[in-house]
Amino acid sequence: MPRIAGIDLPQNKTINIALTYIYGIGLTRSNVILDIVNLNKEIKCKDLNDEQLNYIRQIITDKYEVEGDLRRLESSNIRRLMEINCYRGKRHKIGLPMRGQRTRTNARTRRGNKKTIAGKKKAPRK
Repeated sequence: MPRIAGIDLPQNKTINIALTYIYGIGLTRSNVILDIVNLNKEIKCKDLNDEQLNYIRQIITDKYEVEGDLRRLESSNIRRLMEINCYRGKRHKIGLPMRGQRTRTNARTRRGNKKTIAGKKKAPRK
């Protein structure tokens, strides 16, 4: 099983899809990497030899920030936004969407799943 940037790539997938399992590499970046290496995008991971894997590994480590470094960079950027108390930082703190989406009906992912209580009656006044 090929291992790049601390991630085990699936053996039965094509190499352009398998590279997207690495955090920070999407399909476009995967295709660019394979163009640099001059590899066929439809070759399976299990059919790669060690020389090709080492070349892919070298390109990824030299040119791109992936996995832990990228996650650390993103979290430090979010932390900085919260510290300077800008609009986006405030929205991150309270867990709301920060790019202008409506929150009255949507935004379930950011706000969390709220349980509705149907037919709940108020206590009578005395």
